[in-house]
Amino acid sequence: MRDAPESAATSYRPPGAVVTALCLVQFVDVLGVTAATTAIPAIVHDLRGDSSSAALLGSVYAASFGALLVPAARAGDRYGHRRVLLTGIVAFGLVGVLAAFSRDVRLVVLARALQGAAAAVSVPSALRILLAAAPLDPARRTAVGMWSAAGAVAGACGFLAGGVLTQTAGWQAVFWISGPVAAVLLLLLVPLTAVAAAGGDRDQRLGILGGGMLGAAVGGVVLGAALVEGPSTRLAGAALIGAGAVLGALLVLQQRRADVPLLPAGGLRDANLRTGVLASFVNTATTSSVAVLATLQLQSVLGLPPVVAGLALLPISAGAVGGSLAAPWIGARLAPRRAAAAGLGGIVIGDAAFAVTVPSLGWTVVAAVIIGLGLGAASVPATAIGTAVPAALVGGATGVVNTAAQLGTALGTAVLVVLAGVIGRFGVPTAAAAAALLAAGTAVRLVVQRPPAAPAAAG
Repeated sequence: MRDAPESAATSYRPPGAVVTALCLVQFVDVLGVTAATTAIPAIVHDLRGDSSSAALLGSVYAASFGALLVPAARAGDRYGHRRVLLTGIVAFGLVGVLAAFSRDVRLVVLARALQGAAAAVSVPSALRILLAAAPLDPARRTAVGMWSAAGAVAGACGFLAGGVLTQTAGWQAVFWISGPVAAVLLLLLVPLTAVAAAGGDRDQRLGILGGGMLGAAVGGVVLGAALVEGPSTRLAGAALIGAGAVLGALLVLQQRRADVPLLPAGGLRDANLRTGVLASFVNTATTSSVAVLATLQLQSVLGLPPVVAGLALLPISAGAVGGSLAAPWIGARLAPRRAAAAGLGGIVIGDAAFAVTVPSLGWTVVAAVIIGLGLGAASVPATAIGTAVPAALVGGATGVVNTAAQLGTALGTAVLVVLAGVIGRFGVPTAAAAAALLAAGTAVRLVVQRPPAAPAAAG
């Protein structure tokens, strides 16, 4: 039996409140990636954990989040994106409240994993509804700009928000606040998304084997990237990355022969999707990593407290908002690939400024503003390109693009932090320069790359 398709969601143009509420889902779920990071020392001390539990607490949310984004997008296609979105929000709030009452560090690690899974369930469906709600430019460019800004701001604010909550109310506050936040999101989204059709295509199969392989591959890479940063867990981290890479290669082979691929036929060959994935990965790999390097430098070299270091990086959020708001204006004047390249150019300037200047609070703030502007300006066209695909691909594409961004954050941070540690005295500027070179190379590729012969129909 086939339920009513969600095409009805594309037939209306909602007020700005709908787009804002959907962007809040992105903000809350991405905030969860970093918000608990500042609370890790308090959790480990209070619950008598060890270094391995600290590493898991820092990475398991991102691993679960990134691993399940694509399967969750497929679930939305099958069961209805509105239904899946609301279910994910409920689960996010409930798991957070339960984690706040945990008295065993292993239960907190499990709760972080489950909360990351709930976030993964929510984000692709929220983006899918947002794209359906704003099917045409310039409304779509504005909506995607707000979505990208929400993610960028959340990523930059997470460390500070977690620190403030932990310092004022204890580490439990980082988790129990998920309950009220989820309740507010539900109060907003239940009436605002009521017009969107609740049904999906029940005849569509989920592709459980492919989804499981993808989840294991992404989870292995993200967890391994976190563990490889510590000398005592470096070997285990490298093994996990290797296993994830092997599983990823096997997944490609499996998908070519699968009766139910995670992406419909032609998905991996779609030029827009490939470009959006590349740009999304590089955007986060070259910004999140430098933000972490800046935090380490401010604390270890300048001796600043963690809260001050977090405040110094808030300009990334302000810059990202400005860049995202400017992105529709840039997109109206430049082709999408050139607009993404222009944003990457801003990231190049910010990363390079951080790399070549003497460590100082003032220069870090200046570099943070420039990096944020570039991130916001690049994220909007990257998301727009990656989701400008045939209608059958849109659901999966939203998950793939978000997964690429999560992998960029995890792998970029791990690789550059390890590089900085190996080099020693000049490690931080060298790692930041490497990030600038990666962003520059990607920008050049986007400029010289030939676009598809005809624009793909967006869903």
